[in-house]
Amino acid sequence: MHFHIMTLFPEMVLDGLRTSIIGRAEDKGYISIEAVNIRDYTLDRHKKVDDYTYGGGAGMLMQAQPVYDCWRALEENIAGRRAASQGGQKTRVIYVTPQGEVFSQKKALELSMEEDLIFLCGHYEGIDERVLEEIVTDYISIGDYVLTGGELPAMVMVDAISRLVPGVLNNGESAYTESHADGLLEYPQYSRPEVWHDKKVPDVLLSGHHANIEKWRLERSLERTKERRPEMYEAYVAAHPPRPSKK
Repeated sequence: MHFHIMTLFPEMVLDGLRTSIIGRAEDKGYISIEAVNIRDYTLDRHKKVDDYTYGGGAGMLMQAQPVYDCWRALEENIAGRRAASQGGQKTRVIYVTPQGEVFSQKKALELSMEEDLIFLCGHYEGIDERVLEEIVTDYISIGDYVLTGGELPAMVMVDAISRLVPGVLNNGESAYTESHADGLLEYPQYSRPEVWHDKKVPDVLLSGHHANIEKWRLERSLERTKERRPEMYEAYVAAHPPRPSKK
C-alpha cells in the first residue's frame, strides 16, 4: 500500500512515521510513505503558499494553485505506475479537517483496501474551498477539536490503516482482536510474572482451556465497554440480540 502526504512539513511526517512497526513495514515493502512539500509547487518566487481571505477575517489561507499542482503531479505519478492494471481510476484524497467524518476503526479498514491514498494537510486558516471541491474525495477528522495543522491527524490515520495491511503486524490476528475491531473495547491482558504487587493473573488464563478463556475475554470486553463506552456497548447489544432459548 502506498501513502502520499501533501504537507508543508515533510520532515515532521517522515520522522514520525518511519519508526517502530510502521518503519519496519516500509523497509520490508509492505507499505510506502511519501511526503511531498506543497511549497515546491508554488509559483511565488518567495515560496509563499498562503494569502489573506476574501471578506476579511483572522489568519491566512492556503492558496489553491500550489495545492492543485502538487496533487496533479502526484496523481500523474500514481496513474503512471498503475495504468496497466487499473486504468484511469482516481486516487482517494483525504482532507484532514475537524469538519469531516470522525475517523474510526471501520473507516481504517475501508481505507486499508486501497492501493494508494493521498492525505492533504492544511495549515493556517485552512485551504481555498475551490481546490478542495476539485480534488478531495473524503473529509475526515480525528476528533472534535482543532490542531495547528493536518500532519498529526494524517500520521494517526496512516498508522491505524497500516496495521491492517497484510504483513505489517507479525501476528496476523492482532489487528482484529484489539479495541474497536469487533465493536467492543479490548479485554484486559497479562504477562509474566503470575503475581505482581500482590495481584495475580486470573486463573482462567492459566487453565489452558481455550473455550473458557474466550468466554472470559468476551465477558471482560463487554464489562469494560459498558463501563467506559456505554454508547458502544448499546450499539453492540443491539447488533447482537440474545438467541432465543430452546425449549
